[in-house]
Amino acid sequence: MKIYINGRFVDKEAAVVSVFDHGLLYGDGVFEGIRSYNSLVFRLKEHIDRLYKSADAIELKIPMTKLEMIETVVKTLKENRLKDAYVRLVITRGPGDLGLDPRKCPKPTIFIIADKIALYPEKFYGVGLAIVTAVTKRNLVQALDPRIKSLNYLNNILAKIDAIKSGTQEAIMLNHDDYVAECTSDNIFMVKDNELLTPPVDIGALEGITRDAVIQIAKRTDVPFCEKLLKMEDFYTADEVFLTGTAAEIIPVVKIDERVIGNGKPGKLTLKLLKEFRELTKTDGVKYVV
Repeated sequence: MKIYINGRFVDKEAAVVSVFDHGLLYGDGVFEGIRSYNSLVFRLKEHIDRLYKSADAIELKIPMTKLEMIETVVKTLKENRLKDAYVRLVITRGPGDLGLDPRKCPKPTIFIIADKIALYPEKFYGVGLAIVTAVTKRNLVQALDPRIKSLNYLNNILAKIDAIKSGTQEAIMLNHDDYVAECTSDNIFMVKDNELLTPPVDIGALEGITRDAVIQIAKRTDVPFCEKLLKMEDFYTADEVFLTGTAAEIIPVVKIDERVIGNGKPGKLTLKLLKEFRELTKTDGVKYVV
């Protein structure tokens, strides 16, 4: 495996960062998770746009243009001869001192990893997930906006630990007003009376690339859709529930907090959207040749 780091490709074992890097010391940086399907990088431009938006939000200047970054992601896939892959693109504040001052970090660290990933075992796409409500609440938007895809993921990790302790794969995170925000790694949707619903991003959810794709598919196929403030009671009584994410794609949920959702099987609209989404991954992105 070859890792891109600061302008060159190195072997996995040689891909190292300084112990003084503020990405390591303080979680000071941003990242993207990106998928390629049969030599097409799905919505690469949208991922790069979000990366730069996140960097702007923490006043981190990326020393590459968006086009250069797109080209470097593609080069990393080619270097590893991967047609189907998961790409992790990371920009840290770079090496500094032991203080918090970002001005002490003159040069960001950039690295890109291209590898395989399977977030959930394949069986769950057929039978659905059982998930729980996390004890850990979502960070306040005014304190650390989850729409910034930063390296500071401790909030998500603590909620993931809640899921692990319950013996499930994923956990729903509520905001301080007990509205559903998202899950630890995924956005969340529900279906009620044939209407597709999802929480608005301004209450504590990431503006997911797959989330946006699902919303666009729904609108294109005349599925009634609405962003809406939702409580756990709404999800308990939903006809269908599913999660979306770059690694997860679209995965059905059939049980929440031991309560069966709908008829306990992946729903018709969920499966329809998954089919439409997988067709989209064949055409919507940047093509390359290995």
